[in-house]
Amino acid sequence: MNATTQTELHTLSNSHLDALEEETIFILREVAAAFERPTLLFSGGKDSLVMLKCAEKAFGAGRIPYPLLMIDTGHNFTEVTDFRDSRAKELGAELIVRSVEDSMKKGTVRLAHPGESRNVHQSVTLLEAIEEFRFDALIGGARRDEEKARAKERIFSHRDSFGQWQPKAQRPELWKLFNHKLQPGEHFRVFPISNWTELDVWQYIARERIALPSIYYTHKREVVDRRGLLVPVTELTQPKDGEEVVVRDVRFRTVGDITCTCPVESTASTPEQIVIETLAADVSERGATRMDDKTSEASMEKRKKDGYF
Repeated sequence: MNATTQTELHTLSNSHLDALEEETIFILREVAAAFERPTLLFSGGKDSLVMLKCAEKAFGAGRIPYPLLMIDTGHNFTEVTDFRDSRAKELGAELIVRSVEDSMKKGTVRLAHPGESRNVHQSVTLLEAIEEFRFDALIGGARRDEEKARAKERIFSHRDSFGQWQPKAQRPELWKLFNHKLQPGEHFRVFPISNWTELDVWQYIARERIALPSIYYTHKREVVDRRGLLVPVTELTQPKDGEEVVVRDVRFRTVGDITCTCPVESTASTPEQIVIETLAADVSERGATRMDDKTSEASMEKRKKDGYF
């Protein structure tokens, strides 16, 4: 880092992280106390790793009182899934993985064509996992600054017996008094880091020295520029006619299905350097990296109403 970067980091306060961490730990403990069969959604991404760190502080390594659940599209980056497995093993936590491919074999998921993104179909597999294990609360790492629909959601977000979210039927959350009431077949999605921002997450990663999958940091990758996004060149995302393949220094701000997740140009190799980049960013991480969120202004809200995370 140059002298300017070091000065900016020195003057950037992270004292607010203690309050955010305290709130997250309180919510994680509240879920353990209020529900019979909760689970923590764990993708191996930075937000779920921050949440897992808070869970470790809340309960202790090897004592997290609910299993970790991953809904795998089968098209995830291997760097992330390998890291997911090793981190769960390191903590001594139970890891449950359910795959969209299994739903495809059962016939509950049908793709319009072989190249269709499986990302949206995770909702079906998730609802099947909820029915299989009778989960009554699913803890997720969504944040309100990510996307407009997520900004509308409560920390304890009610889902009906069909797994659907009804934005107009949400109950108020005053003075940290959370709603736990469920009818048979219903469940809650709980978002302990709702009040965090992308900058908060990276400051916390830097402060706590949280290890992440390598693709969060700068690396060289073949990409094509497609409608302002850097699409990685992989077996699943091939260049189209007329597109020029170039090698760029990139990193991923968020990780997900390969078919809809793009990196951004960056030379940041440490959390501290990413903190500085995040301070200057004027587009949200999903807006800058997710092709599936660019289909319409309401694409995320529609998916959430259908059972998405």
